[in-house]
Amino acid sequence: MRYYLDTTTLFVRGAFRAASTGFAGGIRNVTTLFNHTVPADWNHAGPEKEIALVTAAAGTGPDVLGLLTAVPIRHLCVLQYDFVTVFVTAGISQKQSEGPGTINIIAYSSEGMEDSALLETIMVASEAKAEAMLAFGRGSGTPTDAVIAACEGEVKHRYSGRITEPGHRVRDAVLRGVPEALRRFESGATHTEPAFFIYSRLEGGHWVEWSPVNCPYYPCHFPRQSCDFCYCPFYPCKDESLGEWSTGTTNGRVWNCSRCTLLHEPAVADYLKCYPDAPLEELVRYRKKQKKEVIP
Repeated sequence: MRYYLDTTTLFVRGAFRAASTGFAGGIRNVTTLFNHTVPADWNHAGPEKEIALVTAAAGTGPDVLGLLTAVPIRHLCVLQYDFVTVFVTAGISQKQSEGPGTINIIAYSSEGMEDSALLETIMVASEAKAEAMLAFGRGSGTPTDAVIAACEGEVKHRYSGRITEPGHRVRDAVLRGVPEALRRFESGATHTEPAFFIYSRLEGGHWVEWSPVNCPYYPCHFPRQSCDFCYCPFYPCKDESLGEWSTGTTNGRVWNCSRCTLLHEPAVADYLKCYPDAPLEELVRYRKKQKKEVIP
């Protein structure tokens, strides 16, 4: 899995088995998931046409599952909890005349699931969304909310209820992500980048928000490093030339890429920004080429 944003759309690319409650949803194999911001004057009668236009403009091919929202994609929250990544946009109108608003969730697992577990993931995400909304004082949701559950890899999970490994992680991420996404949208602040949260097991386990502004860890690798991709869009890549499996304090192994500098190298980071669909292998080859060119 890898993901990137343009000005109006979050794209998640890979080889997914996925289920969606959105327009033209269902359960099938797809290569692209997206969450797209529609314009203020959007024609509500044409969601299928809008999805087709996004797909055609991005050149992703027909194997897609898409969600639509009026929330600017810059208010997106991305939450990483081991092998689970959750993407949330949320907005809800305070006045009935302004419309109901929308909460969209994409829940991804790098560990494969049976179809029944994907459907159960949608249930867990929806339940957690309602719980988070009620705690935030905003009701249980809106009539246009939608969820995509997706996975890759060999099937490891037959179930994904809230007490299972994937279900627990999805629920925890949604409980944190929905109120954070609502705060970003309702604050009126002009965000230029999404918010990134990583679950850390230090000091008993908690969510940590990463921000490039006044980062206390800079430089975490080398002077003048690029921090555009501090939150790696390839995690967990499982490429043992770049990272390694470490034993976590709980719940078994965790992918550790703390020594990887690939996307901190300015030339590689600039290349990925120019070619956001570039696979990891292409970036590794590009780095090798750059190093050869600078050797006298």
